[in-house]
Amino acid sequence: MNTKRLKLGNSNFKTLIEEEAYYVDKSLLIDELIDSQNDILLLPRPRRFGKTLNLSMLKCFFDADEPENKNLFKKLKIWQKQDKIEQHCGQYPVIYLTFKDVKADNWAECYELLTAEIIDLYEQHSYLMDNNFLSKWELLVFEKILSRTAKLTDYQRSIKLLTKYLHRYHQKKVVILIDEYDTPIQSGYKEFYDEVVSFMRNFLSGAFKDNFNLYKGVITGILRVSRESIFSGLNNISVFSILESRFADKFGFTEAEIKQILFDFGLSEKYDDIKRWYNGYQFGKTENIYNPWSILSYITKQEDGFKPFWTNTSSNELIKTEIKKKDADGMRKDILQLINNQPIIKDIEENFVFPDLGKRKNLIWTLLTYSGYLTVKKKLARKEYSLIIPNFEIKTIFQDSVLEWFEVDIKIGESLLQKTTNALINNQIADFETGFREIMGDTFSYYDTAKGNEYVYHAYVLGLLAVIGDDYMIKSNRESGEGRYDIMLIPHDKSKNGVVIEIKQIEKPQAASFSKTVNKHIEKALQQIDK
Repeated sequence: MNTKRLKLGNSNFKTLIEEEAYYVDKSLLIDELIDSQNDILLLPRPRRFGKTLNLSMLKCFFDADEPENKNLFKKLKIWQKQDKIEQHCGQYPVIYLTFKDVKADNWAECYELLTAEIIDLYEQHSYLMDNNFLSKWELLVFEKILSRTAKLTDYQRSIKLLTKYLHRYHQKKVVILIDEYDTPIQSGYKEFYDEVVSFMRNFLSGAFKDNFNLYKGVITGILRVSRESIFSGLNNISVFSILESRFADKFGFTEAEIKQILFDFGLSEKYDDIKRWYNGYQFGKTENIYNPWSILSYITKQEDGFKPFWTNTSSNELIKTEIKKKDADGMRKDILQLINNQPIIKDIEENFVFPDLGKRKNLIWTLLTYSGYLTVKKKLARKEYSLIIPNFEIKTIFQDSVLEWFEVDIKIGESLLQKTTNALINNQIADFETGFREIMGDTFSYYDTAKGNEYVYHAYVLGLLAVIGDDYMIKSNRESGEGRYDIMLIPHDKSKNGVVIEIKQIEKPQAASFSKTVNKHIEKALQQIDK
């Protein structure tokens, strides 16, 4: 069994290698990057898929200020590429910036956090101020940036200026690495979108547009924010998103890597359970990509069993907000399908503009896919994809979001839903009737319209899925035999009861004929089920 320790949450490549911690070798990313004909690469991936660790590795490899880092790679796959080691390892000045912590409630705070990162960067290269290396004007701007007295435009041009100084000093072109570039944009899309986009557009254009001081640039984030809003004029940037095949196996763990990890930690017998919980992503044409955070979290806390580790690193507010909207019936139908392990067909937009979220409802599926809540099952057309929930861990997010909507907005507690559903599948019809009457009454009240039968119907099925979707396949409104049933509950365990539900809606009859009318429709429903 492997004796190396996992250092969960540590994204510092140098620390992991020097302390001989367990490391899944992604060093061939270096080889692929050097061989790429693209000078500037945007590599969007979901959170916790190894973006920061990979950029840290790239910094260690290229950084001319730390030539001793060459020793870090001796046991890794890149060491077999000796031509790359000799020509490129420790040969370039490196600019490394991360915006992962630039999260603010207003533009003033966001701007302060952005400039703080730039100031820290300039402090790392303050040796440029020595020995009259900089001209009088260059030194003045450098000092202003460090003292927080520079103009906004100076901070926007700061990377472009720094690449010029570093190229001149080292006589080598510069590598620029920017991690989580879209975090400030996501932080401000509701309150200060125009300000943050304007800053980032000029900042990135300054760094990358027509910059002859640049050797390679790598940018990571979650989304491919549209060229028009951020990368305007940057016609030399190449995007390799989760829809592309290039670099597909360099983020996240592959099937082969997972099997090796489980073998190393004596957990091979847990393979099937781990596959169910954490597998399922497809990047480009590479299938079975696993979420690293969830895998490593499980290994370090295996005594606690399987849990939704990745989901606990975010509030998942987006899904909860969308489900709760009263006009979200279409989305709830789609979620109903997804929880029921059925794909949905949606267009995925390669370029994403946050303000369009409010105007174009279907953009939510693009956001959910790029963020890791959904994955591609198959590409159907130019923009059209078949999408699924990747694994059981992510499925719990959708289930919990539905249950929270039921409890907080519709005022139906999970216990009532669970109790009523259990009565149904255990053939306790009287108890089911009592609970069902209460659920339907509260759901009608939520929609505030007697004509909302379709909404109520789908809401109820969604609730069913949220509480028993793991034990039953639930089909609704599907063609069956010669007729058409409304809901069918098919147990995975064939020893349990299956359920067929036929729903009838009738105008409220006169009191004298109430029983006769209701029984007539019940009999008709039974005949339909038999048929």
